[in-house]
Amino acid sequence: MGFVISAIIAYLLGSVSCAILVAKYCKLPDPRDHGSGNPGTTNVWRMSGRQAGLYVLLGDGLKGTLAVLVAHWIGVHGIALGLIALIVVIGHIFPVYFKWKGGKGVATAAGAILGLSFWVGLLLIATWIIVAAIFRYASLASLTLSVAAPIYLLIAHDTRYVFPVFLITILIIWKHWDNIEKLRKGTESKINF
Repeated sequence: MGFVISAIIAYLLGSVSCAILVAKYCKLPDPRDHGSGNPGTTNVWRMSGRQAGLYVLLGDGLKGTLAVLVAHWIGVHGIALGLIALIVVIGHIFPVYFKWKGGKGVATAAGAILGLSFWVGLLLIATWIIVAAIFRYASLASLTLSVAAPIYLLIAHDTRYVFPVFLITILIIWKHWDNIEKLRKGTESKINF
């Protein structure tokens, strides 16, 4: 029963779009209708600046962490806790509140993994920052983070979460498919810090 309650909480929490809420609260353009059309950190950052982008990043990351911590508090452990991380990311990508059209799940995934394994989560965040700072592509940094996540968990001998996090990796790669094509063609937009 604890898993079912945690899964519902995780999905509903994941469905909260911080990009849309920040845009409404700060009277900014709806990210679904402007820029790349993606309701996520990078699009809000590009459209409305660093501060708004950071609000979205923190909100999306925190909901991932919160979903995992609430599930842990309820008594969910092991691979089931990893599945809660997957469910909060699914909620972010397919939000019930916004007609199933959500973001790409990177910040929420990073936050959820931070809740699963604090040091692996910190290492993933550092990986994203380093790749983004060197190459200036948020999408490349996001893809690197998602591919590194199950590998870092294996290295840390935290194998109970590897399979659910691998599924998160597949989702994030799928959501970034257009970005992968743009990176391949050299047409992907760079980010400015």
